Amino acid sequence: MPENTPRPKRSVFHKQRKESKASTPVIEARAVAKYLRISPLKARDVVNAIRGKNVGEAFQILEFSPKKAARLVYKVLRSAVANAENNFGLDVDNLYVSEAVVEDGPRMKRLWTRGRGRADILLKRFSHIRLVVKDREKEKELTIPQERGDN
Repeated sequence: MPENTPRPKRSVFHKQRKESKASTPVIEARAVAKYLRISPLKARDVVNAIRGKNVGEAFQILEFSPKKAARLVYKVLRSAVANAENNFGLDVDNLYVSEAVVEDGPRMKRLWTRGRGRADILLKRFSHIRLVVKDREKEKELTIPQERGDN
């Protein structure tokens, strides 16, 4: 870049990015629950069961699961569906769980007294659960025009 030409301001790039983002239709909604007092290993079992399923089917799986993690994931899924319906105007019947992730949160360290005056460290783990629901119909509409353009 020559020295005498002025560089475009950041606001120009920011404006272009904002305009391009506004022109693309919203097909997904997300919900996150942080610092849940459950081990990520236990929560992943439940989350793996609903990944890729339709929202109605996922709700049924969670409702009839006896695990504590199912109750927590149920709340997050309900929030994601509400976000999709109220914030983005997506149709609930077309939604499916496109992304479901359980990440490690912080750990509380506690002492566990043992025999002969010893002690072990007990890790009480936390989880962050992130769910993304997408609209199948709108996703198909977006992918079909791109495929036609490639031919």
